[in-house]
Amino acid sequence: MPQADLSAAPIDDTYGAAPHDALAEPPRWRDALARLAANRLALAGIVIIALAVLASLAAPWLAPYDPNYAEPAARLAGVGTPGHWLGLDVQGRDMTSRLLWGGRTSLAIVVASVFAACVASLALGLYAGYSRGLAAIVVMRVTDLLFAFPMILLAINLATVFGAGPFTAAVTVLFSALPYLTRVVFANVRAEREREYVEAARALGASTFDIVTRDILPNVLTPLVVYGTTLCGGMIVFLAGLSYLGLGVQPPMPDWGRMVSEGAKVMLTGGAHVATLPALAIVAVSVAFNWLGDGLRDALDPQG
Repeated sequence: MPQADLSAAPIDDTYGAAPHDALAEPPRWRDALARLAANRLALAGIVIIALAVLASLAAPWLAPYDPNYAEPAARLAGVGTPGHWLGLDVQGRDMTSRLLWGGRTSLAIVVASVFAACVASLALGLYAGYSRGLAAIVVMRVTDLLFAFPMILLAINLATVFGAGPFTAAVTVLFSALPYLTRVVFANVRAEREREYVEAARALGASTFDIVTRDILPNVLTPLVVYGTTLCGGMIVFLAGLSYLGLGVQPPMPDWGRMVSEGAKVMLTGGAHVATLPALAIVAVSVAFNWLGDGLRDALDPQG
């Protein structure tokens, strides 16, 4: 019986190489996009967030007035006022313009802070989750301390040192999100570290860096992206609370939380729209981020 000549067969001993059959399979991201597109709430969240972001970016062109231009004689004019379709606030400033510029401030602070927290938590969580040394224990105990530390006290201390403003608000949001995201990364890395494919990579002589970056990292990114997206919704509300208390963005810079704070004083004197409109914007964007986060979870991890 003739035997097959194996001398010409190429030997692929490259660590992590994909089987040839896998190259013919549809990319996983196409399946994830299809599942995301089938989720109506996720699509609604994407639309709301996209509209909020585009409107905020285009505020210099969409806003009919300077956000700080005031017409004191028409203060507290209601919704539907000619030339000011969303009314004017307690100082006579156009509500449409302030909502557009306020969204620009709120979204920029939250998205930038949560993104920075994701990057930092990814580094800390990967190190602490894969390492078994004392330094890893220290990292997680510090994270636990951040869980227990009231972030409002951090905001007060930062405001005392640096003054209340966007920097104080951004740093507070970052440190508020950091322990949650670090714990998510840490837990997933610990689970992946004990999987068979990681043991096989060690047996093949892969370095720690290769194992962490090529094997574990892709499996950790999905829960981090999902949780980070959902967390943006909560941080929008948290930032509004900081501004409401006077620890965040300061006047005359427009901000949704600050607008609610100013409008709360005239709720019963004919200015209900001053607080209601920015509050609705906060709720809408916050819920949209939660819908998108839930949709990403179902799309990226359908077995979960």
